[in-house]
Amino acid sequence: MSPQSEYRARIERWSAAIVRADREHVRYSNLRLAAFFGGAVVFWLAFIADRISAWWIAAPIVLFGVLAVRHARVLQRRERARRARRLYERGLERIDDAWGGQGRDGARFLDDHLFARDLDLFGRGSLFELLNTTRTDIGEETLADWLRAPASAADIPGRQASVDELRPMLDLREDVAVLAAEAHVGRTGPLSAWTAAAPRRFPASLDPLFACSAAVTTVLAVGLYFDIVWSGWLLAWIAIEAAFASIWRRPIEAVLHGIETPEHDLALLADLLARVERERFASPRLAALHRTLITDGAPPSRRIAQLRTLVSWLDSTHNLIFAPIAYVLLLRPQLALRINRWHRAYGSAVGEWLRVVGELEALTAIATYAYEHPEDPFPTLIDDATLFEAVSLGHPLIAGATAVRNDVALAGPGGGAPQVLVVSGSNMSGKSTLLRAVGVNVVLALAGAPVRAARLRLSPLAIGATLRVEDSLREGHSRFYTEILRIRSIVDLAGGPTPVLFLLDEILHGTNSYDRRIGAEAIVRALVSRGAVGLVTTHDLALTEFTATLGAAGANVHFEDRIENGGMVFDYRMRPGVVERSNALALMRAVGLDV
Repeated sequence: MSPQSEYRARIERWSAAIVRADREHVRYSNLRLAAFFGGAVVFWLAFIADRISAWWIAAPIVLFGVLAVRHARVLQRRERARRARRLYERGLERIDDAWGGQGRDGARFLDDHLFARDLDLFGRGSLFELLNTTRTDIGEETLADWLRAPASAADIPGRQASVDELRPMLDLREDVAVLAAEAHVGRTGPLSAWTAAAPRRFPASLDPLFACSAAVTTVLAVGLYFDIVWSGWLLAWIAIEAAFASIWRRPIEAVLHGIETPEHDLALLADLLARVERERFASPRLAALHRTLITDGAPPSRRIAQLRTLVSWLDSTHNLIFAPIAYVLLLRPQLALRINRWHRAYGSAVGEWLRVVGELEALTAIATYAYEHPEDPFPTLIDDATLFEAVSLGHPLIAGATAVRNDVALAGPGGGAPQVLVVSGSNMSGKSTLLRAVGVNVVLALAGAPVRAARLRLSPLAIGATLRVEDSLREGHSRFYTEILRIRSIVDLAGGPTPVLFLLDEILHGTNSYDRRIGAEAIVRALVSRGAVGLVTTHDLALTEFTATLGAAGANVHFEDRIENGGMVFDYRMRPGVVERSNALALMRAVGLDV
């Protein structure tokens, strides 16, 4: 089926599951209410009317507990069904180009990055929001990292193969998304902080000493029960072992307090990892991630289950009935030592498990994008030349029904295409959108994702852009000064090992025409001399003249527009040469200005 048909079928299936869960919810609510009233009747018969044995009160209590457990499972099943249905509803919104502002947009990742703001990588309606189907913090952080920094040429084919394998695996992607939605694990969360912290140091003999003390307490208690031991001996021994345990009270309580918050995320991480462990992958990268999860011959879900057992016993020590028994048996100190031992043995591995979860979520996010856009191909990566060669290139953030595509070719010296295209045309004609389309598709390509083009061949490129440069009151910088600082960083970047793709929008438009002409030519020449390729847009037709001095390294292209019925009409088609007319005066007159 098409992605739309598949998503609609799954929405119907999960909607039916939600209806069934709602019915079960009502039924269990009524049964729990009946069990409560039944318990009240039994209580009256046993303790007020004295007609039945007091032991009968256990029956409604046990029944109520069983119903409560099953009811909780129904509620959890209903919540997960709702998450799954919403997953596919969001998918339809993306396919129908109605996704903007509906998801987590990654605004927290906006910083002083060289091109993130220029290319709308993060924020409302951004590339990150379009791609982001991750649920954990570590998944979001990994996806954001991949957009902000290109993968190495050796890594990109592996990501592409992984995405291609995950693309049809809807059940796995669904399960990962639904399970991960309950966890909030990341590089800076409580779980990461706990595993990164150094375990406490206790003497090796302390654990057997506590165990022996508990055994002596048990023997004395049994002896007291059979009137073999005097009660004073037991009380004296309990006082001795309590005094001994108090020596280690602070580090023990620190261990127990430290596991309280991370344990919840560890439990959810175990469920998520258990789902991944069941899969068998063919692509080398996914298979390597799967192997990474095995720690000391056992999968992480089993290792985490060991810790969860310890924490479950720890929780039982808060029970009013069991707490005195746990106290005299030194259960909390013994559990603290075992938790600390687990921390020392596997704490470092948790960071690796989180890395695998983050990478898997990032890969499934890109695979979801690939599934929902089956017409978008993977680019071809070359490493023996500087190249950007796109056929029918479009912008992935523009609705497919309205996007206009263009062919764009840039190449390094001797590559058979210009190194720089100077793009002229009026406002709103498509110049800046072309630059963004080029930049965003490079970001997708170097993240291992499909691209919005019929075909794309490119080499590894470092992006430098000036599409969204603003003045800064805080730093006391004008827009022009901010722009030239950015351009300097791009020129410096061009001196590095990776060829630069520069995207300079309305270059130096904050200064006079004379300085602009000289400055722009010098900047472009410096970039071209360092092997960079790119595009420069301008309103100033004088700037189009310096391409003649670049020879085959430079070329002019333009976008046209026309006035029809008092309004501007654009076709957004890139054409060779310099734009031949200006519509500024006609547009001013069209809006009523007397010029």
